[in-house]
Order: sequence, then structure tokens, then C-alpha cells
Amino acid sequence: MNDPTHSPLTRRGFLVGSAAALAFDASALSSRPSAALAFDASAPSSRPSAAWFARPRSAVRPMVRWWWPDAHVDPAEIRREVDQLAAAGFGGAEIAAVHHSIRDKSVLDPARYGWGTPAWNAAVEAALDQAAKRGIGIDLTIGPSWPAAVPSITPESEAACKELAYGSTPVAPGATYTGPVPPPAVDGRPDRTLLLVQAARIDPAHSTRDETGLDPGSVQNVTVTGATITWTAPGEGDWLLISYWQRGSGQRPESGPHTAPESYVVDHFSRAGTQAVIDFWESELLTPAIRRLLRRSGGALFEDSIEIETDALPWTPHLPAEFERRRGYALAPFLPVIVLADEDPVFAFDPVLTRHARKDYWDTVSELFNEYHFTMLRDWAHSLGLRSRAQPYGLQTDAIEAAAILDVPEGESLGFKNLDDYRCLAGGRDMAGHKVLSCEAGAYQGGAYTTTWKKLLRTMGGAYAAGLNQTVLHGFSYATAPGAAWPGFAAFTPYNGTTGYSESWGPRQPTWHHITDIAQYFARVHLITQQGTPRADVAVLRQTGYTKTGIGASWFTATGIPTGWTHQFVSAPLLDLPSARVTKGRLGRPAYKALFVEGDRFYANECTMTLAVAEKLLGHARAGLPIILFGAWQSASLPGVAGDDETTRLRAILADLLTQPTVRMVTTTTDIPAALTSLGVHPDIRYATGSTLLTLRRVDDDVDYYYLCNGKHQENAKPPVAPIDHDVTLTRTTRDGVPYLLNPWTGRAARIALYTETPDGIRLRVTLQPGQSKIIAIGRPGLFGDKTGKRPHAVTTDADLATFTGDHLTIRATRPGTYTTTLSNGRTLTTTIASVPSPIPFTSWHLRVEDRRPGPPVVHTLTLDRLTPWSEIPALADTSGIGTYTTTVDWNGAGAYLELGEVTDTCRVTVNGRRTPPIDQLNPVIDLGPYLRRGTNTIEVEVATPLGNRLRVADPAVYGGLTRQPYGLLGPARLVPYGEGVAGGANP
Repeated sequence: MNDPTHSPLTRRGFLVGSAAALAFDASALSSRPSAALAFDASAPSSRPSAAWFARPRSAVRPMVRWWWPDAHVDPAEIRREVDQLAAAGFGGAEIAAVHHSIRDKSVLDPARYGWGTPAWNAAVEAALDQAAKRGIGIDLTIGPSWPAAVPSITPESEAACKELAYGSTPVAPGATYTGPVPPPAVDGRPDRTLLLVQAARIDPAHSTRDETGLDPGSVQNVTVTGATITWTAPGEGDWLLISYWQRGSGQRPESGPHTAPESYVVDHFSRAGTQAVIDFWESELLTPAIRRLLRRSGGALFEDSIEIETDALPWTPHLPAEFERRRGYALAPFLPVIVLADEDPVFAFDPVLTRHARKDYWDTVSELFNEYHFTMLRDWAHSLGLRSRAQPYGLQTDAIEAAAILDVPEGESLGFKNLDDYRCLAGGRDMAGHKVLSCEAGAYQGGAYTTTWKKLLRTMGGAYAAGLNQTVLHGFSYATAPGAAWPGFAAFTPYNGTTGYSESWGPRQPTWHHITDIAQYFARVHLITQQGTPRADVAVLRQTGYTKTGIGASWFTATGIPTGWTHQFVSAPLLDLPSARVTKGRLGRPAYKALFVEGDRFYANECTMTLAVAEKLLGHARAGLPIILFGAWQSASLPGVAGDDETTRLRAILADLLTQPTVRMVTTTTDIPAALTSLGVHPDIRYATGSTLLTLRRVDDDVDYYYLCNGKHQENAKPPVAPIDHDVTLTRTTRDGVPYLLNPWTGRAARIALYTETPDGIRLRVTLQPGQSKIIAIGRPGLFGDKTGKRPHAVTTDADLATFTGDHLTIRATRPGTYTTTLSNGRTLTTTIASVPSPIPFTSWHLRVEDRRPGPPVVHTLTLDRLTPWSEIPALADTSGIGTYTTTVDWNGAGAYLELGEVTDTCRVTVNGRRTPPIDQLNPVIDLGPYLRRGTNTIEVEVATPLGNRLRVADPAVYGGLTRQPYGLLGPARLVPYGEGVAGGANP
């Protein structure tokens, strides 16, 4: 009995201002000049060119989470740090008041330097002003730390976070209870309001190990006189008196105080709670200068994950009325099976009724949360010229729907258990027509000052294939804070006295010396993964739209992905979007080829569906959309408590649905591939079964963009990912489209010379090391300034490599021989490479290390006859810093690859004084052909490390437990010569 008119996705926007209610129409943004236009996803994408890819615009560059110790900051230092971020290649920063590392809060002065004080506003003004000068964006966090809180309320305020606590007392058969109302079972704040007292008969048949069974037909209200009860139990069975108490939770934002008076978390399920946030911003934070600067910033208002912590049931005073209006029946008779104690249920009816009642409760909470919190905040943010960005999870609410409401939904690499958590948010984003899904990236427990960029790159690689396309690094700490030790203030370390969460990136880190290479890599990946419109093979209809659960889709997650299938998740409210139309047999903007419907993974895998969704599916099937129902849907039920004849009506609609020619029902996962084939549904990307390749496709007019990564679906998957080397077939939009390789490290785009055209698209070979990625574009000849036109390409070759060089097709090999190449026009060519030197190992190095430590750096110089980890060199055992390895080689060949082997952590290469393009940090192999000269050549490899080895001795009280890490160039390093020749000619 859900009413779709209550969905915030179908309502007109509104804004309630601090002074008066104002009418607000979000559609008006399209008719007035405003910063809001900067985030209009309908704006046309930039056309691709060599410069467009090589130098990505600021909007797609990575961001940082910028942690301030409240307003204990200097505006001059704030401006300097903005400059540091801009120079490093970042496109923006999110300002957050966070100081978990400061255990002694007495060193802080929230009255003078708290969040929202004049000192805070002055620092924000400096950040916004300097960011505007440097062309980067600034996002503002909705409150101090998290969850959303303001100092203008108390726990008893209407706008404060509420909970519903219960108390109970047993009553024997026929006995009379006279006494006080049972107090809450879990003690909370003393200020509380009694809402209701009920009696219920215990039903042992429905009891579980953790829940007391009750008879739903016995539930009755009990009269309370003053503060006492007099009630006589019927003569049969044991009874309980159950009381329900509404109270403020008293929750405060993490690691406070951040304000004076202290802030308290707002009610996220009511207009009053969100209005309290708006009012405080309007009166205290939005100075005239900040308002003006925000409109120029193109930034966002950000809210972290919704970590509402209560001792009892999350609640809002208007919930009973809202529940009855939305669900069509009263909540009170079902309260016994809904109340919680320490987040666990206490009582139960029969399993089905219990499950359905709880589903209705949480669906109501979800609707209130998305409508009264995210929709209100989004519309208010738009009025300021800002986007809304948030992590819409943490509660049992529909995060998929929330992702469609927000301008920028966000996930997190720490909390997300597998890539399907991203695919949930991506489904909401894409169905709503938004462009960006951001991520709190790189928070590792206990990883402070030991996290490598390689670890972060491997973590994020697969997430981009799942729909992520904006990295927000966790994080960049302000330089200092009261009591902070070397190397400076870090928001999350020390954490409870020991090594905390990573990472405080920034100039304090030796690897920051190479940050522009990494920032540009992120920016180019973001550019491609934001380009055009998304494409996914299948939409999985999730009955309950949670995320951050690690729960995937039947068959598609475990079996479909390793064979090339791509999928996203949608929830019921998304089917009400204007874009949820079927066009030429495909659904929505992602052009899903099929809709896969399974049982509710969060409610016993039960096949449940609302009448409204069933009618939508029937309409979509009649419009030609392939639909697969997985499970016994002929006996489906309503997800909540059903009204009269609703189950009968649902099954009648589903029976009609199952007669449609585009619908299949299967009951085992092994039947799913055959059902897809019978419906004519095939993946856009095809490759060998069992591959660890992860893929993403986007289409911009006549250009197809593919992001490919050798990743893993879960961060700690076993066995570890191995290198891949196999063919991949990519669908192309234009029949004459040719493939281009876009290197996200160097920014170079070049036409691929070796591939096969098939009826299904372009087939080519993909080789990737663990975590490594490639970007391929398929478009018209001449894309990216390519001059090869429609010149024939290689179809097969037994050489190592075929490339276009000027007017020629060139082949390359690391061994001498005669090589055969077949062209797309049918010609077969041979190429002879007369001689190629054997690989050349490097036997000696000169090493200069700049040792980062408290005070000025210390320089060490050594000569090595073999590559050895710093941890095994006594003079460097506890050293962190930047090491420069120098060696020489005599050269008289054509070209060579430099293979560095293992490097910890980042590296750059210089040959004869010329810096090479950035090297792929996950596969440190680089072509030195353009840089080597005949005679003696000098090769320098610059390596930067984390700070962990130094901190373990510089601050042993905190970091002494860290294991000494093997830093430096570890190798084996060698030069691998190659020969080249024109296809059909001889090697000169």
C-alpha cells in the first residue's frame, strides 16, 4: 500500500528558510545563471581530443577530505594549503571539523575556535577565496564531524534525534498488576515521555533464542492513571505489560566538543530536524562573503555516513501518523515486534507477520529520511548554488533511492564490503541522470603513515569499474594543532593512543614529491568514467535498497561478472522516475537490456513485491523489456502487512506478467544464462570464463569508452588476483569505429594497431597486472588527432607488439627472427629483425637518500652492488624519505624497456637528464627507446616511501608497534632490448 506520491523523487522541491517559508522550484535552476548549472548532468560532454585527455579539466581531478582541528587554523596557512593542493593537481577539497587524534580536548577552545564561530567563518572565507583564485572547488561538511548536528538544540528539542525505548513486566494468568509503568529496559536520558502501554500474551511457539514470542491477536492498550497501572490478566497464558517511551537520544557528533554549547544530532526523519540545520547555517555560517564565494565555487554541501547511534528504536514524534498515512494501517498493534534494545529486536509474532511489519516500519523510516532530510537539504543547497553530496547509508533505509535524490552520492572504500555496494549507488545515480559517484578513498584501519599508493590504487581500481568516478582522498590534514607531534596534526592518528586510520597525505609525505603523476592518473580515469552516458547489461531490482552490506546479486555477482556481464541495482522508487521508460526494449538512461528480479535478500529471500511495482513490470514487459523472475513468484506476497485481497491482486498481475513473451521465471541459478539467451540478451563485453577482469562502458554520441581493470570484487579476496592475458570483445556503437588506447598515466592517446573486427564488435588482446587498468575508446577514424585514417591494421602477428608509426605499421620484438603479420585487408607481411641484445641486469647503483625526520632532513649516500631493501641496510633500516638510484649502461641498440621490478612506494625515471613520462606505479615498466643514446647512458630512479619506518623510532609510544617495511627499489631491475621493423620490410 505504498503511495508513490510520497516519494521524494516525484515531489516538487521545497525550501524552508530561516526567516520564512519560501516557495522553491528546483526546475528554475535551468532558467537562471547560477553555479548550479555547473552540475547539470544534461550538459553536453566535451568532445574528445588529445589535449582533452592529456590535461583533464579541474572538475574531474581528485579531491581531498581536508581535516581542520575546528577553527584552530590560520587563514594564511589555509591559503597556503589551497595552493599546495592546486599545485599537486587536485580539483577540490572538502572542509571537515575533525580531530579524533586529540585525546585531551582541554587544549581546544570551542567557544572561540569551534565550528561555526567567527574564527571558523574567517577560515572558510579564506579557503573559498583562495580556491576561487586557483580554480579548484571547496565542499563544506554539513556539521562538525558526524552525524549532522547543531549547537542550537538540546536533546529534548523537537528537532533533536529521538528514540523509542520499551519497558516490560510479566503478569501471571489471572493476576492483577498494580504499580508504576515499567521503566525503559535500557537506561537512557532521564527526560522521557510515555507514549503507550500495551498488554500481550506470550506465545512460546513464536519464541526464538533471542526474541520472546507474542500472540498478535492478544495485543491491547492499557489505561495509565497518573504514573500507575492497574490491570488484570486474562486467565489463560502468561502476559507482558509493555511500555513505550519517547526520549531524546542525546547523541553528539564524534570526538567533540566542537562547539560551545555542545552540538546534538538532529532528527533525520523530520522537517524540524533538517530545518534546525538550515536555520543554524542561515544565521551563523552564511556570512555575506561566504554566500558570494559559494555561488562562485561550484562546490557541494556534504554529509558523512548516517551513523545514528541509539540505545533503542530510531524514532520521530510524527512517525505513527506518517506510518498510518503511508502504509494504510495503525502502527501501534505492531510496536512489540518493532522495538529494539541495543539494536536487537526483543519480541516476535509469527515469522512472516513479524518480517512484514518490520519491513513496513523501515520503509516508512526510509521515506521520511529521504523526503524530509535529503530532499530538503538538496533543495536548500541548490538555492545557495551548491550541489548536495552525501553518503546515504548507515541506517536501514533505501540508499539506492537516496542516490537518485542527491546530486552526488558517495561511497567509501573502508566500509564497502564488495563492489556491489558501489553498484547500488551507481544505479540510483544513473537512473536519475546524475553524473558523479564519489568515494571516501583510502581509509585503512591501522594504516596511518604506512599506506602505499599501490595499495590505494589496487583498492580503487575495481571500484571505478563498479561506477565510482570521483576520488575523495581520506585525507589531507591541516598542518598543526595544539599538542600535535611531528610530522604534524593528523585527524585520525594517534587513534586511542596507537596507529590510527590512514592517511594524512600532503607535503609531509615523501611520496607527495610524485603526487602530480598520481593526481593526473585519477583525473584521466574520472574524465573517462564521467563521459557521456553509462551502459550496463542488467538492472537488478532490489526489494530493499540497502547498501554497505556486501550482499550481491544472484548469479550475476559470482558468475556473471567473471564472464563479462555488468549489472547495477535499482529499487522500487526508481521505477517512478520520468526516465524509467522502456525504449527499444531497454530501460532508462543506462539502457539496461534486462531487468532481473530476485527475492528480498534482506528479508529471508522472500518473493515480495508491491502492487505498484508489479503493475510497472507488466507495463515494461508489454513495452518489450526482457524480465527474468528468479524464484517462486507465482506465490509471491506483499512486502509489508497486506490489506484485503492485496495478495490475490498481486498474484493475478504476476500471472499476467508471466504470460508475456519477454518474461522468464527460473528457480535455479543454473537456469539464468539460458533464460538470458532465450531473450536475446548478451553482454556488451565478452571474454574468457573465470577472468578477474572488471569493466565499465560509457557512450558519448558515437564514441564508446571502456575502462578495464584487473581487480578483485572484494578487498581481501582469496586467492589473490593474478595477471591476465586474454582476448576481449567490445561492442561498438559505430560500424566503422576503430579502437584507441588511452594511457591514464601518460595522457597519451593512440590508435591500436592489432585487433579483429567481428559481428559483435572489436576483439583485442588485454594484458594487465593485478590492479592495473587500461582505457580503450572506440570511435571514428581521426579521433584524438590520429593521422592513420582508415589505414589497414594488423589482425594477427607473432611479434610482441604492432603499432602505427607515422605512415607505417611497425612491429616490435625482444628476440631476433622473422615475424609474420596479417593485415585487415588480407595481406600477409614478413619482417626480419636481425639482432637484439640479451636483457641487461644492473649490477651496481649509487644511492642518495634524503632521510625525512624531525628537524632538517639527513642525506645518506651509498654504493650498492645489488638492490637491497632499506630495512636490510643498517644505515637506512628506520629511514623514510626519497632515494635516488643512479646507474649507467653502455648502449648500441634500437630501443629497450626498463623493468624496475618491485618498488616501494612511488617512482620516477630520468634518462640522461630527461625525465620520462609518468610510470605506471602498478606495473613499473617503461619504454626508454626515445631516451637512450649510443654510448654511455645515465639512468636515475627516484623512489619515495611512506613515513612509517621513521615514525616507529621517532614516536615509539604511538608507532613502535609498526613492522619495519622494505622500502626502496627492490627489483629485479633490468634493461630489456627490443628490435623494430616496418611490417613488410627489414630491420635497418
